[in-house]
Amino acid sequence: MRASELNDYLKLEAGGEHNLIKKVSSPLVSIIYGAIWLVATEPTDAKGKEKDWITLDHCQLIPNKANDGDSFHVRANDNEYLVRLYFVDAPETASVGPERLIEQAEYFGVSVPQVIEVGLNAKKFVESKLSEPFTVITRLAGGLGRSKIQRIYGFVRTKDGDLGEQLVANGLARIHGTTAAPPGGSTSAAELEKLAQLENEAKRRKVGGWSLTGQPSSVAATKLQSSPDGSHSIPVTQTSSSSSAAVSRVETGSLVKEKTQPNKIDINTATEKELTTVPGIGHVIAAHIIAARPFRSADDLRKVSGIGDKKYAQMRPYFQ
Repeated sequence: MRASELNDYLKLEAGGEHNLIKKVSSPLVSIIYGAIWLVATEPTDAKGKEKDWITLDHCQLIPNKANDGDSFHVRANDNEYLVRLYFVDAPETASVGPERLIEQAEYFGVSVPQVIEVGLNAKKFVESKLSEPFTVITRLAGGLGRSKIQRIYGFVRTKDGDLGEQLVANGLARIHGTTAAPPGGSTSAAELEKLAQLENEAKRRKVGGWSLTGQPSSVAATKLQSSPDGSHSIPVTQTSSSSSAAVSRVETGSLVKEKTQPNKIDINTATEKELTTVPGIGHVIAAHIIAARPFRSADDLRKVSGIGDKKYAQMRPYFQ
């Protein structure tokens, strides 16, 4: 049945165009609409099987201020995509909801300003790795987000290997997010295990975000800035399924966020740079905060010149 014939049939079934919405609950119409919705939203073919992997070669990174460590604009075959990496989540680089930044800071055991620095370095790392043509392997499954550009999940392959694995190996992303069985016959469980091994090694080497755990912000900033472009990054070696099976099981805890208290900012000791990482605080407000010290608690932010109720509600979750 052609699309035009289907449309005419649906109108007839519902008693005309104006009554279509009213009768959309009829069993036949609901079934047809449900089938159309599933086909449009799921990465499956007409037989219900998963779509085959599509390889986009010779891709180029498109500069965009919204790019970050795990999501970026890509040009492939004259088309633009917003690619979101499977399995990994790099820290945010801009002001977002405090809950997400605090969650990411908890994972690495650092403060919110420190985790933002990790996110900025992850962004620089990705820009460096994608400065040369790369490959995206995708099923064109839709990624989360509000962009009007087609947003897809994918695996990104560079000359140094899988980009998500490189981010984890260098302490620039956590193991978190949407998963999929990678192309080539592996499983999502095997990939999670490999990422956990890479993360444990990154912790042992104290690289990226793992170098900052327990460090004051001033020391952390110096460590992070030592290799922002990935020039001294840790390479990721490809592991065969047989060799992976020979490796002992890793600690289960490495796959799960540690239950630590959020490392929020101390209102009385935070530097101007740390303060300006908080949404709603610019250099002027930061100067007012510093001038108004000492505070009995961050609740006293309401008394600072330039901070109203709305701005206070926005910034308060970031402070102890």
